[in-house]
Amino acid sequence: MKKKRGRTAYSEEFRREAVRLVEAHPDQLVDIARDLGVNPETLRNWRRSAVANGDGPIVPPTRVLSLEEENRRLRQENARLAEERDILKKATAFFARDAR
Repeated sequence: MKKKRGRTAYSEEFRREAVRLVEAHPDQLVDIARDLGVNPETLRNWRRSAVANGDGPIVPPTRVLSLEEENRRLRQENARLAEERDILKKATAFFARDAR
């Protein structure tokens, strides 16, 4: 039978430092939580709480911009490829008619 553990009390300073670490490296939240011995969901809750209270220096992740740029680039590439496909379809139909 699994033994249920009680809640661990973390100091406010520990929580602030954990949130600061996540702010610096948001994509590594799970690794940071494991290193600190905290459940990742608990760390997410601390971060949300810091945002709601205005305690944390919440900086929008820089990778969001790069994701938006990549999305824009992929949309342009998709449009170009669709245009090339349509041209090839027309060329195939033209040459198929000629072969008969």
